[in-house]
Amino acid sequence: MLTLDKIYHAQYVLKSVVKETDIIHSHVLTSFYGCDIYLKPENLQRTGSFKVRGAYYKISQLSDEEKAKGVIACSAGNHAQGVAIASTKFGISAKICMPEGAPISKVEATKGYGAEVILVPGVYDDAHHEAERLRAENGYTFIHPFNDEDVIAGQGTVGLEIMNQLSDVDIVVVPIGGGGLVAGVAYAIKSLNPKIKVYGVQAEGAASMVNSFHDGKIETLPSVSTIADGIAVKEPGNLTFELCSKYVDDIISVSDDEISTAILTLIEKQKMIAEGAGAVSLAAVIFNKIPDLKGKKVCCVISGGNIDVTILSKVINRGLVKTGRLVNLTMELLDKPGQLVDVVSIITSCGANVNSVSQERASDASNINGCYLRLSLETRNFEHIKTIKNELKSHGYKLL
Repeated sequence: MLTLDKIYHAQYVLKSVVKETDIIHSHVLTSFYGCDIYLKPENLQRTGSFKVRGAYYKISQLSDEEKAKGVIACSAGNHAQGVAIASTKFGISAKICMPEGAPISKVEATKGYGAEVILVPGVYDDAHHEAERLRAENGYTFIHPFNDEDVIAGQGTVGLEIMNQLSDVDIVVVPIGGGGLVAGVAYAIKSLNPKIKVYGVQAEGAASMVNSFHDGKIETLPSVSTIADGIAVKEPGNLTFELCSKYVDDIISVSDDEISTAILTLIEKQKMIAEGAGAVSLAAVIFNKIPDLKGKKVCCVISGGNIDVTILSKVINRGLVKTGRLVNLTMELLDKPGQLVDVVSIITSCGANVNSVSQERASDASNINGCYLRLSLETRNFEHIKTIKNELKSHGYKLL
């Protein structure tokens, strides 16, 4: 069984390997959202994620016989890097099954830390099945990314650090994929102070623990789809489900747009890069998904920062749209000289910036000489967008 002593032992073992990430008080976010916001930046951890904690502690506890067999794991990317580092440290052969859609940066980093990567078609759960098959076929020692007491104990050291660094915290918000991090953090915190609230957060497109928690039984999703690839898990573990059911106060979900906004907020307001999985905790806070936050000390665990840079611009754009900082307008107008100049003049007089313009003739336009004009604008907020639209309409332009 998981015990507080085991988590303290994990903390001792990890002392020379894992960074004790400082808790950051965000004055700017506090001023915006009405609660005292603190960040636990595990994105600054070695490998860019908390996952090295559980992976390293688990491998440190293997017997000589288990180490000799070599280890195998499955991962969307962050656990893979933790297993790779720990295996190299202990001189163990490591194979990692990863979904073929895993970010190239995570795949290459895993290889760089010394592990052999096996790309598997599908999502995390498909990689898990392949890892189990290879384990049975070759006798490898399996290092589960979340459903293991030693792994959970390692992740629980995040909770010990929070209690040591911010003992008067009221609420702790933790990202959830399979549930290893929140299970360990919640167990540690509730064991030391049961009055502290612990909330878990998942992406709407991969809400397996949300459904299981609220229905009181483990449930499997038919598919998952979210920008938060690090927490795209179809089914939670039985150990993590049991611990969440006992120690977590509630589990909620956030949309991809809300996650994108949280990533953008961390970049702009905190100068911090988080991946989708790492930003869900802040998304839950800034979109008021958690009750009774006003005036409370809230600690958001930013679990990882290994975002795929190839999608970063897309994520930022979604965040800009969600907050009214970017808008795409389509209008129907007559295809005659001077129309485009007039439209752009109106928009610039309202203080907006035109990013892009495209114009096309359209056979389905209401006027035979009509065309469609599509514009992408940089704006201040939704009120600014409303002002621009009203000004265009007042000049007789038809917005679609």
